[in-house]
Amino acid sequence: MKRYEVIIVGAGPSGLSAGIEAAKKGLKVVVFDENEKPGGQLFKQIHKFFGSKEHHAKIRGYKIGEELLKEADDLGVEVVLNATVIGLYPDKEVNVRINDQIHHYKGDTIIIATGASENMVTFPGWTLPGVIGAGAAQTMMNLHGIQPGKKVLMLGSGNVGLVVSFQLLQAGCQVVAIVDAAPRVGGYGVHAAKVARTGVPFYLSHTIKEVEGDTHVTGVWINEVDEHFTPIEGSEKYFEVDTVCMAVGLSPMSQLLKMAGCAMEDNPKRGGQVPIVDEYGETSVPGIFAAGDVSGIEEASSAMIEGKMSGLCVAEYLGYIDEEEKLREIKIFEDDLDSLRQGMFAPKNRGKLIEKTDEGIDISTNLLKKGYVADEEIERFPGVVHKSGVHPVIECTQNIPCNPCQDACPKGCISTGENITYLPFVKEGSECINCGMCVASCSGQAIFLVDEDCGDGTATVTLPYEFLPLPKQGDKGYGLSRNGEKVCEAEVVSVKSLKAFDNTSLLTMRVPKEYAMKARFFKCI
Repeated sequence: MKRYEVIIVGAGPSGLSAGIEAAKKGLKVVVFDENEKPGGQLFKQIHKFFGSKEHHAKIRGYKIGEELLKEADDLGVEVVLNATVIGLYPDKEVNVRINDQIHHYKGDTIIIATGASENMVTFPGWTLPGVIGAGAAQTMMNLHGIQPGKKVLMLGSGNVGLVVSFQLLQAGCQVVAIVDAAPRVGGYGVHAAKVARTGVPFYLSHTIKEVEGDTHVTGVWINEVDEHFTPIEGSEKYFEVDTVCMAVGLSPMSQLLKMAGCAMEDNPKRGGQVPIVDEYGETSVPGIFAAGDVSGIEEASSAMIEGKMSGLCVAEYLGYIDEEEKLREIKIFEDDLDSLRQGMFAPKNRGKLIEKTDEGIDISTNLLKKGYVADEEIERFPGVVHKSGVHPVIECTQNIPCNPCQDACPKGCISTGENITYLPFVKEGSECINCGMCVASCSGQAIFLVDEDCGDGTATVTLPYEFLPLPKQGDKGYGLSRNGEKVCEAEVVSVKSLKAFDNTSLLTMRVPKEYAMKARFFKCI
């Protein structure tokens, strides 16, 4: 029986972060993961992360995964793949199936970082080929380069549903609708807005009635529901699709913790059956810790910080550092975690209807119900300004923990003020040099560079563009509004693709000047 000082189950963002932190303190660490590739969900995440530069802001998930793997390897963390942990016992013994053989290990400490699994909902036809989870769609697209389908309906408007919908569009799929039984969009407004301006409609207070098809999905019926989620008779709508994608939440994969005898609880706010842990993630069984989504569903950035905290705790548990050092370093992580848990999407605000921003501005009701901010609403937000010449227009309208825009501008034109969750604004008297770094760095694709009057009856709008093939200078098409409707003719002035933009191209289009503050996407003829 092989012995390790630290056995970690799960090579995702939390598990790798825990292993790195423990190895930094000199511990011998092994990480088991049932998959053939490490990194967990990170390598499916091609979008840029929110947060600050300390939280990997504006870096794409797969790049964060590459950084974590390299750091773990450099520190001597042993990562064993295709290794399924099938048993965990109170004395910290672990059974692992590797290549159809059962291996037995002993850990002085255990960190469970198994993450979460996708939830499903049932309806007539839900077992047909073509009904898949959002995670499966991401795996097909972002790991294997396969389109999940040609015409897709997305069920779920949380961050996963919104992000995957955008990635489906990037993969060349048509997203016919985003459907959610809830009366308002569940994810970040900036995620919803970037999908809405491509023309994808939102059907809130709707759910799937049934999926049609004999051998595979050929269509789907949806129903409107009332405030009690009861289908409204006669409200049916039909969509011809070949794929139905479900993003209806996650459940912690906590079975191993239960097997080990850890005290558990059903906690809907944390995602379901979770271990009861102390402030540092230690369970009721001494020496067994839980980190990341297995102890409560949050963002990957939070999971990484929780992993680091667990790594420090096992180092102190085994005597590699004293309590004073642990508390000193954990305080830094706690502060980071606290900053990520602020704003209207903070865990404490789950299920609440937030009607005003921290600054006292009315939230866009249209954004919550339809996925985009209406023209008559957008002007009230501090990032939306009017100036002569090229200047940034920031359509970030919700308090979320994110501030890469202020770090990206070489002239310091943009600020979020004293709090990471405050709405960004353009500093008075600042001078934009039209470099485009703020547009490319915005994780929510919510910043535009606008010249409202070019002097010839036209205006220019520079927007983030992440679709292939890229339009070319001189291409003619249409400017689309925030809700994806064609509002004017448009011509491509330039398309910039620089290494510093990290695969976000900057497309500048010329539109009639009366549409400078309305046209937000370009569509070729």
